[in-house]
Amino acid sequence: MQVNKKMKKIWLTIGIVAGMMGTPLSAQYDHPQMDRFIDELMSQMTLEEKLGQLNLPSSGDIVTGQAQSSDIGEKIKNGQVGGLFNIKGVEQIREVQRVAVEESRLGIPLLFGMDVIHGYETMFPIPLGLAATWDMEAVEQSARIAAIEASADGICWTFSPMVDISRDPRWGRFSEGNGEDPFLGGEIVKAMVKGYQGYGPTLYATNSHIMACVKHYALYGAGEAGRDYNTVDMSRNRMFNEYMYPYQAAVDAGVGSVMASFNEVDGVPATANKWLMTDVLRDQWGFRGFVVTDYTGIQEMVDHGIGDLQTVSARALKAGIDMDMVSEGLPGTLAKSLAEGKVSQQDIDQACRRILEAKYILGLFDDPYKFCDVNWAKTEIYTEAHRAVARKIASESFVLLKNEEVLPLKKAGNDCRRRTFG
Repeated sequence: MQVNKKMKKIWLTIGIVAGMMGTPLSAQYDHPQMDRFIDELMSQMTLEEKLGQLNLPSSGDIVTGQAQSSDIGEKIKNGQVGGLFNIKGVEQIREVQRVAVEESRLGIPLLFGMDVIHGYETMFPIPLGLAATWDMEAVEQSARIAAIEASADGICWTFSPMVDISRDPRWGRFSEGNGEDPFLGGEIVKAMVKGYQGYGPTLYATNSHIMACVKHYALYGAGEAGRDYNTVDMSRNRMFNEYMYPYQAAVDAGVGSVMASFNEVDGVPATANKWLMTDVLRDQWGFRGFVVTDYTGIQEMVDHGIGDLQTVSARALKAGIDMDMVSEGLPGTLAKSLAEGKVSQQDIDQACRRILEAKYILGLFDDPYKFCDVNWAKTEIYTEAHRAVARKIASESFVLLKNEEVLPLKKAGNDCRRRTFG
């Protein structure tokens, strides 16, 4: 507790977040106060604590009243967790955040994420249905309401929007995206990012603005034969003209995080693909946020035959991955890789800094309980006003066909019987 009081004094001395919320996107990352704060914090962090920031486990065995005694609860107290996902309920989230802030050595707050895809409690049409409206104001409004409700229940990070272009109806996840048109997909993505995060003067300006995560980067919907996780192999011309624009549109809109995809691109799993994660995403498009894997994305690269867990974890970090969802390859193996010279301290520090920057930008160092107002949860979730908006948007997403002497179908002899053509 003495260390936490000292850290709080440091935060206040530096002037954490003051004057920063609501500033333009570039200022969110080019901010001297944030740089000084994170420099000071990281100077006090052990290697284990830095690696802990890269760890994103599922909530697992944490249930109400067991935040301290669970396995993950112990890791949180030891500074070995950077965030949690799939934990729901503001009271439960507040208690877990309390453990992180008041019982860990440095009191670093956690990120809390969830798949808020087309609404939180108030349900909107699925993304493919929203795309059918061609109404960007409605799309943005649906994301705004989803952010209001999710943030009222303790969630500060959503794994949305999903922007994968799919042109093969055999792919089972096409309904999560916006269809086959990259321009329409890009417009929808920009609207959703703005709805979740705000934009310009409103960027993260209130405790109802949450961080978005564009997924699945990249080309997840283009798997061969429509098979999920399958290899993607295409020309650069087709890639950038038909598939990549929605991801870039999300970056241009200021999306705070990116999720790596499972598939291979040019024979290399996206999660270990430096060309995707660094050369294009950061160097070409100028992305400034952090990159998280998909569920067990690092562990699953072992099945691609490119190495054991230690090897694929080092490759992911070197490629540009910052946070490990569930696999615990980054927190579990990078210390050994560092000792063996397979990764550098700079590689680890860079990933850790990006996670801390996200927490700073969200205002969690200023107020770790910013998204944990129990009273707000009672008044802002599944409201009559929200349901009315959802109903209106749903009605505008319907595609109606005119019946011109087609229905009802008429019986005509043996026409209904199965016929064999020779």
